[in-house]
Amino acid sequence: MTDKNYPEVTIIGCGTPTPLPDRFGSAYVIDVGGEKLLFDCGPATTHKLVKAGISPTEIDTVFFTHHHFDHDADFPAFILTRWDQNVPEDRELSVYGPPPTTSFTNGIIDEESGLFAHDWLARVHHPASQVTYRDRGGKLPRRKPMVAPHDVAPGLVKEGPAWQVKAAVAEHVQPWLDSLAYRIDTDEGSIVVTGDTRPCDSITNLARGADVLMMMCWESDDAVRGTDHALATSSIGGAAETAAEAGVRQLVMVHVGGRLTQAHLHGPREVEARKSWTGTLIWGDELMKVPWPV
Repeated sequence: MTDKNYPEVTIIGCGTPTPLPDRFGSAYVIDVGGEKLLFDCGPATTHKLVKAGISPTEIDTVFFTHHHFDHDADFPAFILTRWDQNVPEDRELSVYGPPPTTSFTNGIIDEESGLFAHDWLARVHHPASQVTYRDRGGKLPRRKPMVAPHDVAPGLVKEGPAWQVKAAVAEHVQPWLDSLAYRIDTDEGSIVVTGDTRPCDSITNLARGADVLMMMCWESDDAVRGTDHALATSSIGGAAETAAEAGVRQLVMVHVGGRLTQAHLHGPREVEARKSWTGTLIWGDELMKVPWPV
């Protein structure tokens, strides 16, 4: 037994923009000493959080790697569900990410122009909604959702009581979208979430010496190398080479392309990864709690 309180990583979304029965989009929860941090909020994240035993009301901090829809499409549902279920009163939600995180968030809830303002305005003002909220333990008058968005850049992003989050550039589809990867450092260990990226020096340097690297793995090497895919994405081999060069303890393949999840490719994908990576290797699945490397 150990008295270490290691961070707990739960994979909420482990897929791509292509919906499959068992995976769709990206989202991860990292629990540090009971404080839950959400990284990305892809399709159906709110529902999948509950399936994983995590209430949206437990999360006060969100980090976006970038703003492709498979990483942010469920954010309106998350904001409104968290706000609606928070009783007796709401808490502020802090949101961090590369541009356009601030305008994206304000575009959801802004009273004058937000696409979902009609929802919270009706719930705040209509008597039927007020009595429902009061019956659940809410205190009137009800306030609008309190959300504080921040556009961030590489470097130190935020510090909590038991954690620190730093960001580095993730080379994906610039200049059309900015993308970041994040490193979460705690007293007990470190985790890197790459988001979508090709292998690059900024990712390797961010991940150097980390305990856990959660890296995009979209396809096999032969489908990526030497094609335009290599400008924006990582293959099995690219993720494995990054993990080896960075000297991490455990590699978790996430954002796994649908073809690689087929049963007949489980052996070949393992063989490809092992050409460069000899450490602990985990193929991510949705609702998986990632074991801490020992």
